[in-house]
Amino acid sequence: MNVFTAYKEKAVPQLTERFAYKNVMAVPKVTKVTINVGVGRMTKDKKYIEDVVSTITRITGQKPVIAKSKKSISAFKVKEGDPIGVVATLHGSRMWDFLDKLVNITFPRVRDFRGISPKLVDSAGNLSIGFKEQIAFPEVMLDQAEFYHGLEVNITTTAHDTETGLALFTALGFPFQKETAKKDNSNV
Repeated sequence: MNVFTAYKEKAVPQLTERFAYKNVMAVPKVTKVTINVGVGRMTKDKKYIEDVVSTITRITGQKPVIAKSKKSISAFKVKEGDPIGVVATLHGSRMWDFLDKLVNITFPRVRDFRGISPKLVDSAGNLSIGFKEQIAFPEVMLDQAEFYHGLEVNITTTAHDTETGLALFTALGFPFQKETAKKDNSNV
C-alpha cells in the first residue's frame, strides 16, 4: 500500500477516532517535504556542488535551489553570496511519491536500520531524519557517486504536538522503534 492510500484509508479514520475530530479537514496531514544538503567546507568546489545538485535532482525529481550566504562570517571563511547548501521542497504528488519511496524502499536499504527514534518527531509534530550518505536512495548508483554526502529530510505536518505527529507517521507506515526496557549498564 502506498503512503497516500495509507493516509486516505488508514490514517484519517484512525486519527479521527483516536483524537475525536469532528471534521475530516481537522485531521493532521503532511504539507511538504524538504530535502537539504549543507555543503560545509566544500563551498569553493563547484564540481562538488554540481554533484550534490545532480543527486538531489535524481532523488526528488525536481531541480533544487542553491542556498547562498546572506552575510560574510570570517570564522567560517564564508563570504556573502557563497553557496552554503542545496534545498528541494516537495508538495503534492511528488511529495507523496517521495514519502512512498522513503518508507518502502529507502529505509529497508539503510544498513543496520532498527527503526526511527520517536524522539525525531518535534513538539510541532514534524519529523526530521538525517542520512549519513545519499546511497540509501535507489536513484543513486554506487559507481556514479563521485562524492559521498549526507542529507536531511524534513517532513512538515499540520499536527500540533508530538503525540499527534507520531500517530500520523505511524499510520502512514513509518517504521518507528519499539519502546524497549532500559539497558543494563554492566559490562557483560
